[in-house]
This record gives sequence, structure tokens and C-alpha cells, in this order.
Amino acid sequence: MNILFAGSPKSASRILKYLVGVDDTNIKGVLTKPDKRGKRGNELLHCEVAKVANGHNLKLLKPISLNDKGFRDDVASLDIDFLIVAAYGKLLPEWLLRLPKIMPVNVHFSLLPLYRGASPIQSSLINGDDQTGVSFMQMTSGLDEGPIILSKSMKINKDDNKVLLEERLTDLAIENILKVLVSLKEGLMNPIEQDHSQASYCNKILKAESLTDFKDSATNIINKFKAYFEWPGLSFIFKENRIKIHEISIVNEKSSGAAGSFNRIDSSGIYFNTCDYIIVITYLQFPNKNIISSLDAFNSYQSFFE
Repeated sequence: MNILFAGSPKSASRILKYLVGVDDTNIKGVLTKPDKRGKRGNELLHCEVAKVANGHNLKLLKPISLNDKGFRDDVASLDIDFLIVAAYGKLLPEWLLRLPKIMPVNVHFSLLPLYRGASPIQSSLINGDDQTGVSFMQMTSGLDEGPIILSKSMKINKDDNKVLLEERLTDLAIENILKVLVSLKEGLMNPIEQDHSQASYCNKILKAESLTDFKDSATNIINKFKAYFEWPGLSFIFKENRIKIHEISIVNEKSSGAAGSFNRIDSSGIYFNTCDYIIVITYLQFPNKNIISSLDAFNSYQSFFE
């Protein structure tokens, strides 16, 4: 099976790495986003998919525009059976979706039609969902609107954050992707139209969303912390300082002050009132400082918080 693979982040790179090792697959090319300039030294930074492609000497394509003639001619010469897309980050043009002989397949980390769009994992965590999953979808020109080839569900664990849940969803995708491709090749799977009336959408996460308000409920704050664990993180403003939270939990104690107000600080943590239960921050980071524990915060910043 000849494959053109499109993706960018670590989860996509793990799927690509798996496919490279499968005897029945031949990765004819890898499509990923252009390199970025680093903040220090102005060096070029390669995304995770590009690193895997380079490590296996795969043909690597990093077009700025997907409609560039040179890129179109290059891709058209590849003779592919499947286009496999996993978090590439751009909508693909019709001509590219028509290119594979068998099908363009998208690997999406939600149970479609739920959470179409750029942040399905974060959305499931923010909303406190009990389960999520992986959908293998026949790609169309609409945003995650294509017929479903196969869906596999997964329970969301209490301790899951964006990083942990994404790793488990990637495992689930890897466990099923070869079965999907072989079944499609042999004509054993017929994609089923989504129930578009049940669709929901999620947008790309912005750095500005990392700021939290302790006037919210304790559960909502914790869910946001889990969703933004990797990026952009969760921060709060205290005495005009933006402080990043690295570990936080709910205390089995109802708030005893105004929602959003400071409650207390001791060696076990920094406590804030929410609109319902108290939360405690046990690891934090002041601007341009290292991450510190609650004990270090108590010893060095007690007077700041009180």
C-alpha cells in the first residue's frame, strides 16, 4: 500500500513511525508544516513528523502553499493508494483529496461528529467527558465532515491530562490503523455518513486562554488545567504577577471566602476560594523563575501571598 502521510505533532510522528515499520506499507512521501525559526540563535526547528521522516530518509514535503504548482506536480507523481492525515493543521484542497487511488483517511481524536476541529482532546477534558476515542474518517472538503470508516472509544481516566490522554489515543489509533487500511483495500469496510445534526466544533487553543479565574468552579478550573497541561499551561494573576500553575487539586472543603479570593498558605500549598470548593496549588512558577514546590513557596513567598 503506497501512502502519502500528512501530519505535524508528536502523536502524528508516532503513527508515521509505526507505518514505516509495517511490511505492507510504503511511505511514498511525508507532508508536514514548514520549519520554524527558533527564538534563540534563529535556528530552524523541525516538527516531530519531520524528524521521523528525516530519520528514515523519507521524501519530505514542507510547502507554504498547498496549491503551489511545483508542490502539486511533485505530489501528483507519487502514485499513492492512501492519503493519511493526522493533525496536519491545514485544510486540504480538493485536488489533493482526489489524489489517492483508494481513499484519503483522517485520524481524528474524538468520537465524530463530536468535537470537529483543532482541539478535540482539550475539549473533552474541559467538558469533563467520561469517554473519548479515535475516528477514522474518509476525508471530504468540509471540516471533519466525512463518512466514518471506524470509531473506537476509550474511557477518560481521572488522572488524564492532555499529554497522557493524547498518548493513549495515539496507542488506540496505532492499534487499529492497519486494520482500517487493509479492510479498505479489500473492500471490507463501507464508510457511514455522520449524523451532522449532532456535530459540535472546537477551535484552536490560544495562549490567551491560559489565564484562569478562581471565581469559576473548582471542577472547571481543574479540567482546564488538565486540558492545557502541555500548552499553553494554566496561569493566574496575583498582585499584578502572572503565576503559572504546575500542580493543582481540589480540597474537600467548601470555600470560606469570596469566590476568587486567597484563602491561606502553608507548607502544603497555596489555597484559593472558588465559587464552591477550595483549590490548592502545590507547584507554581513566578515569571522568569524556576518551578517551585509549595514548601519553597511557603518559605520564600509567604508574605507575598498573605
